[in-house]
Amino acid sequence: MRRYGKHTDEDDIRSRPNRKGNRPRTSIRPKHEDAAEGMVLTVDRGRLTCLVEDRAVVAMKARELGRKAAVVGDRVAIVGDLSGAKDTLARIVRIEQRSSVLRRTADDDDPFERVVVANADQLAIVTALADPEPRPRLIDRCLVAAYDGGLEPLLVLTKSDLAGPEALLEMYGALGVPYVVTTREEFVDGLAADRVREHLVGRTTAFVGHSGVGKTTLVNALVPEDRRRTTGHVNAVTGRGRHTTTSALALPLAAPGGAREAAGWVVDTPGVRSFGLHHVDPSRVIHAFPDLEPGTEGCPRACSHDEPDCALDAWAAEGHADPARLQSLRRLLSTRERREGD
Repeated sequence: MRRYGKHTDEDDIRSRPNRKGNRPRTSIRPKHEDAAEGMVLTVDRGRLTCLVEDRAVVAMKARELGRKAAVVGDRVAIVGDLSGAKDTLARIVRIEQRSSVLRRTADDDDPFERVVVANADQLAIVTALADPEPRPRLIDRCLVAAYDGGLEPLLVLTKSDLAGPEALLEMYGALGVPYVVTTREEFVDGLAADRVREHLVGRTTAFVGHSGVGKTTLVNALVPEDRRRTTGHVNAVTGRGRHTTTSALALPLAAPGGAREAAGWVVDTPGVRSFGLHHVDPSRVIHAFPDLEPGTEGCPRACSHDEPDCALDAWAAEGHADPARLQSLRRLLSTRERREGD
């Protein structure tokens, strides 16, 4: 075996040739400091449509991101062909830190977490007052997901000409959730969209709701230039409609007066039949109740806030918070033990 002395040079070192002819691997990754900023509008089978300045650019996730996935609403760094021309493909090399995340699981027993939308400010929960019948447990679950993910909830109650909203409004009145009540006629003449738009300007709002409640119809009215096929039929037996939205899609909110700039963003999501909360830590839900949170300082360790030693009972009894708010908190915390149809 050849041994090298103290004063070897390059010619003395024998190197093994690279048979594949490609460059050797390195752990040093490019920083992509010249990458463009973009926003993910929709995801379809590994292809992500992103808004870069005023262009829609199709991109794929770079290998260096590993298993980290980008979702609708993500702010991303993109390199490559950013022209937006047909048959071009860019690369997403970085996903920026998220300000909020709306997540759900298929069921409470399913540990696989699905991120629905990122960086949304608001969650609009659309429910019909009749045809199909409202599902308060599903509303509760959406509220828990909103509070847990850092989104502010908004109730949109449709078809009030078929049934009054009083019962639902009384149920959620203690939570202080803003709401809009609309009729079927207001959907036709555009008044419903105008009233909802007042709550959306300057914000990114994700719309959720089960099929047949008018969610996609409302989105179509808010974004007229991007019409989506609406629900064609609601089953008279099950009260369920066909799913007309198969993937989440971010759309620019139409600005009043026909201005070109978007007044906000609307994210249409697929109709849901269940909203699992396996990923939610109940201890985080209390953060959405600032009037009750100080009262938890006297609670025993790992308190579920629904047991005899819970300090929140005394906190509410002493007048620091409305007892109805405590009841609402406990109803939301118990949603993981109840199914939506219960």
